[in-house]
Amino acid sequence: MSHQLDFKRIPKVPELRNRLLFTLAMLAVYRIGVYISIPGMDRAAMAEYLGQNTQGAGGFLNMFNFLAGGALEQLSIFALGIMPYITASIILQIAGVLYPPLERIKKEGEAGRKKINQLTRYFTLVLALVQGTALARGLNALTNQEVVRDTGMSSVFLIVLTLTAGTAFLMWLGEEITAKGVGNGISLLIMAGIVAGLPSATYTTVEAAFMTQNNAFGPVNLLVLLLIMLAIVAAIVYVERGQRRLPVQYARRAVGGGMVSSQSSHLPLKVNTSGVIPPIFASSLLMFPGMFASYLGPEMQSAVQAATAPGTWIYNLIYTVMVIFFAFFYTDIMFNPVDMSDNLKKQGGFVPGVRPGAPTAIHINWVLKRVTTGGALYLAVVCLVPFAVTEWFPGVNFYFGGTGLLIVVGVALDTVTKIQAYLISAHYDDFSVDSPDRPRLSARTDEFDGANSPS
Repeated sequence: MSHQLDFKRIPKVPELRNRLLFTLAMLAVYRIGVYISIPGMDRAAMAEYLGQNTQGAGGFLNMFNFLAGGALEQLSIFALGIMPYITASIILQIAGVLYPPLERIKKEGEAGRKKINQLTRYFTLVLALVQGTALARGLNALTNQEVVRDTGMSSVFLIVLTLTAGTAFLMWLGEEITAKGVGNGISLLIMAGIVAGLPSATYTTVEAAFMTQNNAFGPVNLLVLLLIMLAIVAAIVYVERGQRRLPVQYARRAVGGGMVSSQSSHLPLKVNTSGVIPPIFASSLLMFPGMFASYLGPEMQSAVQAATAPGTWIYNLIYTVMVIFFAFFYTDIMFNPVDMSDNLKKQGGFVPGVRPGAPTAIHINWVLKRVTTGGALYLAVVCLVPFAVTEWFPGVNFYFGGTGLLIVVGVALDTVTKIQAYLISAHYDDFSVDSPDRPRLSARTDEFDGANSPS
């Protein structure tokens, strides 16, 4: 039977149907919250500034707004987005490698995972307080407008408290989607914010292409942009599905008093094991210096944010290095060659031409590093496309670049894979021995009959 995704079967699987409805409901709550503005802030002034300033500090805020799903433009309760949670996760994962006690907590199984999650939540709140304070104090100086109408202590406290509560709610929302919905909740929240801005960006771009007075962008450029987007999507799908199949041979073994012949299999190593995590991690960390610079004064804040704004050579260099670093870093977290080698040895498996044990671990690590090198370079190239697009086509924003498409396509592929897994599981459950509704072959006909069975 082919296990291709069949949308017609989704309503017939109660668990999957309920999970999808829950996911859609939570994403709807998120999108509604984006349009709930914080009291005491001028949303119109903020939207005007973002629309007129796409370079320097304006580029920095536009990228922040892009990753927050347009919440910063609305000066929403979700203006910080889920980025503090992602930043906290990155810092704790790196600390786990450098700080042995934290590494020991990670190895405690389920209890250790719960402790790490709890630490991540607390650290998220701390980062949200820091970034919220920076946003409340620095927006007026950065935009040269009264975006924050009242900069008094009580007003700033209310804004920071609201922003922190909004991030905490998004953190809870993402965890609930992961536990009770379909897919990774944090990634789905980011994807939902990007997808929500696509219709408006598409309309603006098409309108600009067919305006006779606009000489910077025309129908030909629109066609070129469309072809670039299709090529990026095709490349993302191709690489995300690509894998290096490491051959594995299982020795003959005794089962039930008889000998089972040796079997051949493979160990799949994905080209891009880390998925969309590296660009999300890199983008969120690059937001932190600009937000923190507000504590050093308006001049320093403006200088730091202009230097680290998307499109500058400093930003592109640091961003590329961080994407490549996190591609290797996250792959090392996900895959442990020593554990792989031990599991193969226990199951009687071995890589042809390689001795079991430490030599197998070294070989797996060598192959994994080679595969990850290609995946890391692919991520770096795709993530630099939006800056080239904005350079070639003035007025076109990040929605049509590689980062946005990478997140949308990557998360969509991951979600479809999980839906497919539920459908396959439901299909096999129908034919399992323990299922009371298992269809059985009728004694009188060749048709399946759930009521009659051969004696």
